[in-house]
Amino acid sequence: MRRLWLQRILTKVIAFFIILILLVYVSTIVFSNEDHLNTLGSTGMFERRRLTVKYGINCSAVYNMEPLEVGKCLVVRKNKKYVGPPDKNIANATSDCDRFVVSEGFDAIQGSEFEREFPLAYSLVVHKNADLVERLLRAIYMPHNVYCIHYDQKSSDDFKSAMQGLTRCLPNVFIASKLERVQYAGISRLKADLNCLSDLMESEVKWKYFINLCGQDFPLRTNAELVSDLKMLKGKNMMESKRPGEKKQRWSFHHALKNNKAEYHEYPVRTSEEKPPPPHNIEMFVGSAYFTLSREFALFVQWSPLDKDFLNWSEDTYSPDEHFWATLVRVTGVPGEVMRSDPDITELTSKTRLVKWKNLEKNLYPPCTGEHIRSVCVYGVGELRWLLNYGHWFANKVDPNIDPILIECLEEKLLGKLLMSKKK
Repeated sequence: MRRLWLQRILTKVIAFFIILILLVYVSTIVFSNEDHLNTLGSTGMFERRRLTVKYGINCSAVYNMEPLEVGKCLVVRKNKKYVGPPDKNIANATSDCDRFVVSEGFDAIQGSEFEREFPLAYSLVVHKNADLVERLLRAIYMPHNVYCIHYDQKSSDDFKSAMQGLTRCLPNVFIASKLERVQYAGISRLKADLNCLSDLMESEVKWKYFINLCGQDFPLRTNAELVSDLKMLKGKNMMESKRPGEKKQRWSFHHALKNNKAEYHEYPVRTSEEKPPPPHNIEMFVGSAYFTLSREFALFVQWSPLDKDFLNWSEDTYSPDEHFWATLVRVTGVPGEVMRSDPDITELTSKTRLVKWKNLEKNLYPPCTGEHIRSVCVYGVGELRWLLNYGHWFANKVDPNIDPILIECLEEKLLGKLLMSKKK
């Protein structure tokens, strides 16, 4: 027994030193060429550093989880080698629209006839990191689609200028006509999407589906793949809709948005004042704040008196964006109705958004290889293969300050699929 125990200890020690040697070797490879591999991205108008180029990282090898390549990514991440361009740089770059459009590759993006016959509408509710917003927009961009950007009134002037620059250079991208001061878990977050939805309904583009995104989302499918999936819905919506359970407390009591000095709370504060039940005998459901809506359902949301009454009732609830859509889709007779008696539609069933919750890891998802922020995984490169193969349409959350290589590899994989589809 003692010999077996010693053998196990020796095996662990040898494994530790092998890993240590590998990391030292990887560090040498990554940083030995740092002085002369200052290659900036091919879309280098903002001097965004393509770290995969600079440090010789192969995304296909990362996808296949080859140890050496994953080790390079970990070294880059550990040494915090990513420094994104400030918002002001992007605002300045968009002052020359002709150059910007060519430099960032927007001019080369064209959809097939199959895609042009099925245009999409997007809202992007954002508040910081203009560089990441621009990368998200470029990843989902098609000249026949239409895009509404809603920036927070609290955003910096440089960020606002950058967003205005994007809309100036891209004719099918615009700023919402009404902007909110967005409060976490407040009604303003829901109104931001509704403001964009209202504007998009006025667009000359007769889009088929509406998708809402935030600044830390990233697509996992090309536009053509997304259109294929959406056509299969045949007018149905794609969103979570579950029984509320303990979340009933969110609307059982009045929540105050401001204090006695009329200053906004950090988030809505529950009071002891009970709320009346929802109007029109609506049965409540909960879900995600992110969804995919058919045009017909969007028309119902815009014009139905029931919707307006429900929105007014939701004004003083907690996180109304997480029950508003999930409840309306269960209302009898709405376009794409989900029967109240139907089973819960969970985050695993709804393809719109792939979110990895900390408390569900190991049971439903593999462990997070990035970092957790408010119990949500901000993805790392270890999730690249899982993200692309799980079957969902968008990933949340990504952040280049946590793992810049993941975003570059997602960009590369999507571009690769797009180029392959054009060769067919």
